[in-house]
Amino acid sequence: MPRQLGELEDAVMTRVWQWNRPVTVREVLEDLQQERSIAYTTVMTVMDNLHQKGWVRREVDGRAYRYTAVSTRAAYSAALMNEAWSQSDNPASALVAFFGMMSSEQREALSDAIRIVGHNVPEAPAPPAESAGERTTGEGDGGTGDEGR
Repeated sequence: MPRQLGELEDAVMTRVWQWNRPVTVREVLEDLQQERSIAYTTVMTVMDNLHQKGWVRREVDGRAYRYTAVSTRAAYSAALMNEAWSQSDNPASALVAFFGMMSSEQREALSDAIRIVGHNVPEAPAPPAESAGERTTGEGDGGTGDEGR
């Protein structure tokens, strides 16, 4: 399970996810500098760390690298939620508390997601069909096997 990204890692990954294309350190740096003072080497180190941790892959482009996200922001968020939920000593209670914190828009999104997942859940296999010579009542159910005769 992934650990939560640090503040600067998240700022970098947010751009990589939003742009959804291979990006250079320079591009990320220039965008980050609109919000804060930050050095090229700092961004380069963060992006290298993200590569080492498996969050991005990189390809050589001239004398630089181009970085691409390995996973989506949604998959990252889902993994964090799953990790937090699995750490609970009472998962049902944790879900109730979580649902209680949701806005009406979030609850609507949850309902939509459940409907989507519900369409992808395989149905339980049907019980095997009984052959003509088998009893229609099970053992121990109080039936005599003579019902309907």
